[in-house]
Amino acid sequence: MGIQEAIEGKKQWRAQMARVKALPPDYRIVYKEIQKYVFKVGVLESLGEPPLSGIVDFFEEGAAAGKGALELIGADVAAFCDDLLEESRT
Repeated sequence: MGIQEAIEGKKQWRAQMARVKALPPDYRIVYKEIQKYVFKVGVLESLGEPPLSGIVDFFEEGAAAGKGALELIGADVAAFCDDLLEESRT
């Protein structure tokens, strides 16, 4: 990875984190838990660029529809992450 790619990646990551900060509090909490789980597992390359960008899109749509974060993903965040990672590997 070159310097230019690293700079662009950092810009994308900052933009994504700004989108996360604009989400309702319950979504931010769940996003952080998903982020911790996925970073521990270490499967990031298959989750989009920047990582977890699809989750942010999904959460923005859910928030716009007036749903709570746990209504979208269920009560078990780890199970949601496992399903997400399983789907991303195929």
